[in-house]
Amino acid sequence: MVLIKTHRDKLLAPLQSVSGIVERRHTLPILSNVLLEKQGDRLTLLATDIEIQITTSTEVTGADGDGAVTVGARKLQEILRSLPDTTEVSLVLEDKRLQVRAGKSRFSLQTLPADDFPRMTITEGETKEFQLSQKAFRQLLGKTQYSMAAQDVRYYLNGLMLLVEGKELRAVATDGHRLAYASVEIEADLPRQELILPRKTVLELNRLLVDSEDLLKITLATNQVRFAFGSVVLVSKLIDGKFPDYERVVPASLRNHMTVGRQALMQAMNRAAILTNEKFRGVRVVLGDNSLKLIAANAEQEEASDEIEVNYQGEPIDVGFNVGYLLDVLNNVHAEEVQWSFNDANSSALISLPGNDRFKYVVMPMRI
Repeated sequence: MVLIKTHRDKLLAPLQSVSGIVERRHTLPILSNVLLEKQGDRLTLLATDIEIQITTSTEVTGADGDGAVTVGARKLQEILRSLPDTTEVSLVLEDKRLQVRAGKSRFSLQTLPADDFPRMTITEGETKEFQLSQKAFRQLLGKTQYSMAAQDVRYYLNGLMLLVEGKELRAVATDGHRLAYASVEIEADLPRQELILPRKTVLELNRLLVDSEDLLKITLATNQVRFAFGSVVLVSKLIDGKFPDYERVVPASLRNHMTVGRQALMQAMNRAAILTNEKFRGVRVVLGDNSLKLIAANAEQEEASDEIEVNYQGEPIDVGFNVGYLLDVLNNVHAEEVQWSFNDANSSALISLPGNDRFKYVVMPMRI
């Protein structure tokens, strides 16, 4: 049975959209597969790892009959990638095998029954729905996601908190050493609700969303969230836990404020970072009148020192930070200047954007 006949790109693009979440090795072999489901001229592709499910669809023509099958996602993707751009591809289902035919190339892939493929059911009942542009949400993620923990035993830190309240959507991430907060206005007026997105969901959304004004529709349910944009629908379970009270982490009052060009600071930090200790990546920040000095040293007793002009008239400060934490924020906010606020060398510092209260980054100092 000829399942599909279409151009290679018509099949490869949606396959790449869904296959990012497919694990290479899984205890359930079928979870390494992608579900292909054809009805009329529409082909739907679905992948899941039980926690996240991504569905997308595309128009295909020139093949009769409907059908569904699951096949190895990575193998099919690699086959399609290896074919020339303009190739016409046919997928033919024969004796529980999927034949991929293109020109004189033939590939025979093992399949598993579509009926055995696990699907996440969308929670029915009370849901909240709102929408914003893909660009706005992607920027919200970009300003915060680098502060998520990676494999912390406090599992709720291995994700990103979204908080919707009134006409505002906030995103907060922390790994216990630093915290990033960003917010954006939305049109809907909603009661307060907090949810924690798993790390993998955040990374996948960042990969799939585009910087356009096209709408992203977000549906919140009790234990899952649904993102619909373009032809993609991503459903994710939520992390069940209590996220730290981020408002207590953000310093209420700070005495010393410095303004500096983001690009100049980032370049100086990149230079100093070359000679930091590989494990701790500590850099000393020495502040004086309109001057910021960065000093780094490593176990081989090599040293780096760099000085830049800044706008600062406060008390002298000599404080240590993990340079990686500072470069993360400088790489992910796109403003010409940043404001850096301190109390003293023993308390956390706040990095913000002048004239913008929708972004805050708190970072703890380190002993050097």
